[in-house]
Amino acid sequence: MIELENITKVYRAGRTEIPALREINCRIEDGEMLSIMGPSGSGKSTLMNVIGCLDKPTSGQYRLDEMQVGKLNDNKLAEIRNKKIGFVFQSFNLLSGATALANVELPLIYSGSSNRRQKALQALESVGLAHRAKHKPSELAGGEQQRVAIARALINNPSLILADEPTGNLDTQTSKGIMLLFKQLNEQGMTIILVTHEADIAAYTQRTIHIRDGRIEAVE
Repeated sequence: MIELENITKVYRAGRTEIPALREINCRIEDGEMLSIMGPSGSGKSTLMNVIGCLDKPTSGQYRLDEMQVGKLNDNKLAEIRNKKIGFVFQSFNLLSGATALANVELPLIYSGSSNRRQKALQALESVGLAHRAKHKPSELAGGEQQRVAIARALINNPSLILADEPTGNLDTQTSKGIMLLFKQLNEQGMTIILVTHEADIAAYTQRTIHIRDGRIEAVE
């Protein structure tokens, strides 16, 4: 599903070049649940952004379902992000003034989908939160907010979920519940890649890629 070949990413600040990724080579198969670990500044979030078509590599080839991502225009990349990939972030990124239902509906509005309310309710039901549909984020616990964010990521039936520190703001017990939900989604056939700095979270995944100084240090 995902093939990264000699991927590099260099940021420039004036005349200074800051390498974030250095010759990354890896393959991620359909249906895998994989974690990316590394210290702060190691390049793990940059790698996630490249995989999620949020950022383009400086050099190298990225193939997603046999498509050469580097050859796609901005409209096609936006379509992939909206339909093929679901994103989950540490900070939840929910609209504070909107209900859980309205937050989950957002990607459907962008894609012009019909039956938005019904689809959003089904997505909330899939994460066990249909009964909280009319509540705003401030009325939800942290774990509930993250489940709303996951429901939003699932709304367009993506084949890939990218989660960047999805349990970073949650207590241990709530984190366990979120990871069990990810495991359940993976068992249903969804490919899941998550960034984490916690070994106990990475333990839920089938493989872990360790990154340091922009290079893959080990895979286990």
